[in-house]
Amino acid sequence: MPKSFQMCIATLVAVITISAFAIAQDSDEKKKPKHTVKQVMGKTMSPKGAKLNKKVLSGEATDAEKLELLDAFISLTENDAPSGDQESWEVFTNSAMMAAAKVAVGREGAMAELKNATNCKKCHDAHKPKKK
Repeated sequence: MPKSFQMCIATLVAVITISAFAIAQDSDEKKKPKHTVKQVMGKTMSPKGAKLNKKVLSGEATDAEKLELLDAFISLTENDAPSGDQESWEVFTNSAMMAAAKVAVGREGAMAELKNATNCKKCHDAHKPKKK
């Protein structure tokens, strides 16, 4: 085998090894969510602050506001459960995100799905940290 061919093979193996290592590192590192749970709650659900979810459910939200709600709920799925079971958190947050997406694209029945998916009591009972 010519020496130049051996060098090409060695270089290719090195590139593949380095690439595989870089991909493995990226997948191991959890990306930081765009918004914290507290920020999302304050912006979308808080009785004291903005109530973007309520505005969307009332039918008064613009298309941009519907996308803003979806973006916020995507962040919820990227956060770990503040309290309680992580799998349960993922079910709640994925349901809210999917319902917001359906509203944003105008799917039939999406408003009822969003209302059900954003039931404060159900999620808070399972995941809101207890006050000290």
